[in-house]
Amino acid sequence: MVAGKWIGGFIGWMAGGPLGALAGYLVGALFDSMLDGVNTPDNSGTWGYGSQRDGNWQQTYQDYSQAYQQAYRQRQQQGNRNSFLFSLLVLSSYIIKADGKAMHSEMEMVRQMLRQNFGAAAVAQGNEILNKLFEEQKREGWSQFKQTVRECCAQINRQMDYSQRLQLLNYLVMVAKADGRLPQSEVTALKECAGWMGLRESEVDSMLHLEGNTLEDAYKVLGVSPDASDNEVKKAYRKLALEHHPDKVAALGDDVRKAAEKKFQEINAAKDRIWKARGL
Repeated sequence: MVAGKWIGGFIGWMAGGPLGALAGYLVGALFDSMLDGVNTPDNSGTWGYGSQRDGNWQQTYQDYSQAYQQAYRQRQQQGNRNSFLFSLLVLSSYIIKADGKAMHSEMEMVRQMLRQNFGAAAVAQGNEILNKLFEEQKREGWSQFKQTVRECCAQINRQMDYSQRLQLLNYLVMVAKADGRLPQSEVTALKECAGWMGLRESEVDSMLHLEGNTLEDAYKVLGVSPDASDNEVKKAYRKLALEHHPDKVAALGDDVRKAAEKKFQEINAAKDRIWKARGL
């Protein structure tokens, strides 16, 4: 049985739909028990406050209401974060095996992401889920698993905002590039996932050049031609800056925000190279 402590008992929006069904199949009864506990009050029957029949009941109610709202927001945030990470595992399994083999460096990149997000204990747990996803690929066959991933991406499209989906895609690009080679099969898989998540396929081309240092790379990051006018270049940059701003993913946790900050800095570095070349 896969240990699920890293999921924290808060499932979030992935509880329903294909992602929830896949998680239930992979994690089994443990996942079901976590679902049962998501909206269960304290066992005392008083939601953790006791009877509180004496004293200032109005103040007690206000304190409870504030505490409940805070707990609900924390639970919702954790659920969204966990849904994001489980989505990353599912889509990573598709990208990693797109060329027919799982490279150690790509697997290690996923482990690194888990370690950064949930700590060392999460690595073994996430790794086990990833291996079970590979087993599921074999059981279903590639075509059927591809359909499963497509359905999961549709759910992600419905539940995540655009900037969060962009950050998820950015992680997938990092996984694909981890082994220092990028076969066309993986590029195709990345663009498939982007399209299924409601993103532009051109976002993949942009992200593939984020770490480049040439002027050509910079234009590809902004998604414009070197022949584009200054106004077109500025417009493209403003659009990218708005969509990729780190604040847009802050709710997913500090570590995700830091990854978005790095991506944002690389976008700005590309902009600076173009601005310098054009004398802007």
